Amino acid sequence: MQSKVTSEMNDTAPIRAGEELNLEALERYLRLHLAELLPGAPLDQAQIEVEQFPGGHSNLTYLVRLGGHEFVLRRPPFGPVAPTAHDMPREYRLLAAVHPLFKLAPRPYLLCEDQSIIGVPFYLMERRRGLVIRRDIPDEIGDDLELRRRVSNAMVDTLAALHAVDIYSSGLVNIGKPVGFVTRQLKGWTERWHRSKTSELPEIDRVIQWLAERIPAEPDPDAGRPATLVHNDFKLDNTMLDPNDPARVVAVLDWEMCTVGDPLIDVGIFLCYWAMKEDPEARRESISPVTTEPGWISRQEVVDRYAEKTGRDLSGIAFYETFALFKTAVVLQQIYFRYVKGQTQDERFKTFDRRVNGLAQAAWDLAQKSGI
Repeated sequence: MQSKVTSEMNDTAPIRAGEELNLEALERYLRLHLAELLPGAPLDQAQIEVEQFPGGHSNLTYLVRLGGHEFVLRRPPFGPVAPTAHDMPREYRLLAAVHPLFKLAPRPYLLCEDQSIIGVPFYLMERRRGLVIRRDIPDEIGDDLELRRRVSNAMVDTLAALHAVDIYSSGLVNIGKPVGFVTRQLKGWTERWHRSKTSELPEIDRVIQWLAERIPAEPDPDAGRPATLVHNDFKLDNTMLDPNDPARVVAVLDWEMCTVGDPLIDVGIFLCYWAMKEDPEARRESISPVTTEPGWISRQEVVDRYAEKTGRDLSGIAFYETFALFKTAVVLQQIYFRYVKGQTQDERFKTFDRRVNGLAQAAWDLAQKSGI
């Protein structure tokens, strides 16, 4: 058995040191269980090929080739992780429930809860091909300002389509508890902050108090405020675009935090990650500066288009954007905590404390200016 490492379309890379998989055990397991899913596939003599998708700071994602088929393998990060986080069985089951109703969610194929294989639960899902925009604009979009605008609008429209899935008639409402969703979210993220903080940060304490005093009304279908699917991490680099028509979204990725509840949570997250030229440097660089360039629509245009597509009232959207900035700061702090404690050696995380500080200040500034 050999592991062949190549790079294809610049979206995969050699596996990072310390994040290798037990390829012998993985190959044996996949030969056995994929034979049931792929009858007739030449699995007996095929060699496994594994590469890594280098993006992202949370769950680890690998490309697996076997018997002429390609799969994406997702597993938790190495080292201790926050309680209830990185739940692969839950993510697999969510995708299995969501994919039939929202085809931009990739199809999951195989769940392995046997930790003797690679040390943790993992699952395989279909591989989709396309552009993922992270910190650089791909050549397929380039300096075409009109195309950038169309991509922007496609993102908003995709989020509106996700929130249009009828969770009540489909039974998807049962994957979570819509009532009390925002209150539980704030409580949970506040606890995560206290468990992972490495120093005091007064701006975070002020933001937590401000949010706690402004919890919005609960979703209520009888009052015209139904709960919806909530992706919980909807942003530009969690979508995949058609290389031949970048204004067409071909996949929405990273469903690990998906649930049901207030759809404006997703809008707040999207706005949080949609940086603008006039933002302070800490906010621009702590997330991604791509949308600060000409052609991309503004955050206000995001709000206006989403309101037009959905008919929802976004007058209190500053609460949700502030909350998203706070959550993003906590996510980065959790990663920085793992680095400080020596639980990961990934040098990308060495300066995450500065990003946390910048996001905390951005959240508090927005809260103060919001007028709500």
